[in-house]
Amino acid sequence: MRERRRLRMGVLALVSVLLLGAVPLYFGIRTLSRDPVFDTLDALDVPGWAAVETVDDVSGSRWCLLDCRLRERTVSSERSPQETAQVYERALADDGWRPWQITRCPEQPAKGSYTCWRRDELTLDLWVREPTCVPPPVGGEPAVVPSPDPSTAAQRCSGSLVSVKVRNAIDDERTRPQPSTDPSLTGEDPFPTLSEDPLREATPSPS
Repeated sequence: MRERRRLRMGVLALVSVLLLGAVPLYFGIRTLSRDPVFDTLDALDVPGWAAVETVDDVSGSRWCLLDCRLRERTVSSERSPQETAQVYERALADDGWRPWQITRCPEQPAKGSYTCWRRDELTLDLWVREPTCVPPPVGGEPAVVPSPDPSTAAQRCSGSLVSVKVRNAIDDERTRPQPSTDPSLTGEDPFPTLSEDPLREATPSPS
C-alpha cells in the first residue's frame, strides 16, 4: 500500500515537472518562430475594413547569416487605395515610423501609392494600389475568365491591395551612399534610365 502511494506520488511529480517545462518550451519555440516585426504590424491601429485578409511571408535569417531577414505582408482592404493608404500612413506615423524620402522609392515604377519609412534599425516599403481583377496568364496564354454575375465581379474587383515590405536597414542598399549618376564623373551612368516596362532592357548611356 505504501509502495503504491509512493509510486502514485512519483507519477504526479513527474507529470507536474513535464507540464511546468512544456509551457515555457512552447512559448519559447513560438517566440523564436514568430518574427516580432509581424507582431508590430499586427499592432498598427488600422480599422477592420483595411485588414480583411492578411498573408505573411518571411525569408532570410534573423541574424543575417548569408541573407538578412525580409518580411513581406499582403493585405486586402475593402475601400479605395487612397483611403486605405491614408489610414496606413497615419498608423505608421503613430507607431513611430518616419517617412523616408529617397530617390529609389520605389525602385521600379509602380502604380498607386508607394511610400518608404524608417524606424530604428528597420526600413519599410508601403505599396497601396487597386486589386488585380484579371487572373495572370497560364502557360503563356491568357487565362479564361468566366462570366459571373456582374455584381459579384464588381465586388471582387473593388477595394484595394496593400503590400508591406520590412527589411533590416543594414541590408537595405538604399541606406548606403549612392554613386554619382553624372556620366562626366564616372564615364557611364551606374543607374541607366529604365523604361516604364521593367521587363525591357535598360537604355544604354552615351559613350
